[in-house]
Amino acid sequence: MKNILQLLLLAAAIGINAEAFQANAQVPSHLSLDSCLTMAKRNFPLIQQIGLIQQSKDYSIDNANKAYLPQVNISGSATYQSDVTKVPISIPSMSIPSLSKDQYKVYAELSQGLTDLLLVNDQHKLVEANSQVESQKIEVELYKLRERVSQLFFGSLLVDAQLEQTKLTATDIEHAIQQVESAVKNGTSTKSNLSKLQAELLKVDQRKTEQIALKKAYINMLSYFIGQKLTDDVKLTTPIVQSSSVEINRPELELFKLQENAIDVQNKLLYNKNLPRFSAFLQGGAGRPGLNMLNPDMQGYYMAGLRLNWNLSSFYTYKNDRKNIAVNKLLVEKQKETFLFNTNLTLLQQKEESNKFQKLIETDNQIVELRETVKKSMFAQLKNGIASTYDYMTALTEEDQARQNRVLHQIQLQLSQYNQNITLGN
Repeated sequence: MKNILQLLLLAAAIGINAEAFQANAQVPSHLSLDSCLTMAKRNFPLIQQIGLIQQSKDYSIDNANKAYLPQVNISGSATYQSDVTKVPISIPSMSIPSLSKDQYKVYAELSQGLTDLLLVNDQHKLVEANSQVESQKIEVELYKLRERVSQLFFGSLLVDAQLEQTKLTATDIEHAIQQVESAVKNGTSTKSNLSKLQAELLKVDQRKTEQIALKKAYINMLSYFIGQKLTDDVKLTTPIVQSSSVEINRPELELFKLQENAIDVQNKLLYNKNLPRFSAFLQGGAGRPGLNMLNPDMQGYYMAGLRLNWNLSSFYTYKNDRKNIAVNKLLVEKQKETFLFNTNLTLLQQKEESNKFQKLIETDNQIVELRETVKKSMFAQLKNGIASTYDYMTALTEEDQARQNRVLHQIQLQLSQYNQNITLGN
């Protein structure tokens, strides 16, 4: 009852409303677990981040491509200085002009980094690597949906099986009531015996009501996950659980691989960024004085050439940067080892659970067979007025409990086997 109340409260908190779904959407009459998983992944808000990551990658690559374009810089200055260069020579009949103390200059420079052109490809690789890492993180989170959806799916299957068993129990009680009613008319039984059976039938009806409510809660939560309205009578197809591989193929492993690749690209880019920088430039402008320092008039000028720039101070931290990258790669390796260790441990536990449920089911079959024999015997005795309704209901309840246990163990076995596939990444 506690679990039922929790699920009902959870379904109410979700606030499932038929109007929240598309009015024209076709309501499926049958639903498989694979289709649930596909729709849940498509409906989960996190899936939208993959498109945003792609957009961010495109913008970053476009920015990196700007290195192919020349850089334009416009500068100007107006200065007044206390002294200027003078020619300390006096030549008769010749006037040597002197520079003005107020000087002006305005120019534009067009430069093209040559070394940076070689780094564009590495920057592309880094952007692509980081984008793949972020996208794979989304895939890892989306993969966790499988466990949540499968729990709801198998939970609903369990309720369906329990509900069928409850209906069988109700049918048995109804048959017993018919026999006792006939016995009461014949005077071979009392009305109290009939009342006891009728009370037991009402209790079974109550249990059926609880199970129907629980099924509705499961269906409502499945509807919320897959983003599609489901009716209470939707038929869930029992999945055939088969393990296609014993190797671990989880999305986390691909994430570790992509993270290591991104670190390798960072390492290469760090090395290239510490190389000397060569660039070609073209500068043109006007100034007083211009390039001819002896001409005091405003004049235009231009110059072109190659420029070298090498920031040697970057080597102060180069070794530590390389060590940091190596540590980060080692951290990823250890995270991978830890993940594989925990995954293998989980697989061992799940395999033991599967073996346990298989053994329980074998015993359940024997118990059900024995309980059914006892129930039939008690029904015959009840019919002949030998056994009391209490004896019959005891036998019926024990058979019902045995069948319920078998149903529970069967669903638990399927869920355990399916969880092994989830753990393996199949």
